[in-house]
Amino acid sequence: MAHTGRVLIAADKFKGSLTAVEVAEHVTAGLHRARPDLEVAALPVADGGDGTVAAAVAAGFARREVRVTGPLGEPVTAAYALRDGTAVVEMAEASGLQLLPEGVFAPLTATTYGTGELLLAAVGAGARRIVFGVGGSATTDGGAGMLEALGARFLDRDGDPVPHGGGPLRELDTADLARLDPRLREVEVVLASDVDNPLTGPQGAAAVYGPQKGAGETEVAALDAGLSRFARVLGEKLGPEAAAAAEAPGAGAAGGIGYGALVGLGAAFRPGIEVLLEVLGFAPELDRADFVITGEGSLDAQTLHGKAPAGVAAAAQAAGKPVVAVCGRLAIDEAALRRSGIVAAYPLTELEPDPAVCMAQAGPLLERVAERIARDHLA
Repeated sequence: MAHTGRVLIAADKFKGSLTAVEVAEHVTAGLHRARPDLEVAALPVADGGDGTVAAAVAAGFARREVRVTGPLGEPVTAAYALRDGTAVVEMAEASGLQLLPEGVFAPLTATTYGTGELLLAAVGAGARRIVFGVGGSATTDGGAGMLEALGARFLDRDGDPVPHGGGPLRELDTADLARLDPRLREVEVVLASDVDNPLTGPQGAAAVYGPQKGAGETEVAALDAGLSRFARVLGEKLGPEAAAAAEAPGAGAAGGIGYGALVGLGAAFRPGIEVLLEVLGFAPELDRADFVITGEGSLDAQTLHGKAPAGVAAAAQAAGKPVVAVCGRLAIDEAALRRSGIVAAYPLTELEPDPAVCMAQAGPLLERVAERIARDHLA
């Protein structure tokens, strides 16, 4: 199959080795080595998790930095992206696992307070629409910390503020959301996530994602009880809709911050990749392209459930444009790939089977893979 025209690289990061911008740079270098005349456009993509702000900045948004409260309560520098009244806010920037020291977890006490501060900064800078990417969180507090930073108050039976984190939510007695920053009423918030879990229960935030954040069985039970209590108290305060929102798709995203956004910020839930492709201007780039290269670090069963490459492939397939994928490792069969719209996948592990070497040498390996793609598909 020979394609000549314009190639669009729309790949996500290779977690732990390359940013989405670096992936695009290495693929471009490899393509040009084989075909110096090739017209190549790059649009780094993300699905709402870590790397979302970087993708927005690569697409022309302005990067803004602000000091906020990190997941452990210490100050961190977090960034958001802004263009024409639209802000892209990534909760991992303020409350992400990436901010914890190596081997340190705080499943019961990690807070989303800094994410609330980040949202306030975006509103203060004139954002009227916020694309709120959630994923990669260190937290399981239902977004209580975030809402507190935005003006809410959560009190125990003695009328004292409930300490930060998901564990202490078991002591929650009353919630006061009347003092939420009034500017939020004028802002449209889109909850962008690839996770559609409910808030609590066996498929909930604590049970499914708590262990990734250092929660053992006892902590998972404590966190689930805290989130259940949180939803019950907010339901009593705000009415049955707030209680029902705990079952809504996305409520369990990023330690339940999805629930806090749905109930406290009136957010609308949308698949992260869908909303981000829109914000990043993917459709006009796709129109101009004849061939698309997507990818991410691990192409596996999860990829097909709303991760960036699946979204790119679906859009390209609908437009009749062929798509191939690059990846660090490939863990899905050819039939599943083809169903998702990807005609071929090129894993780096085919060139370098040792995972550690593969990650360390991801850039040069990706260039070699891109040369192969040029020979196979763009001759």
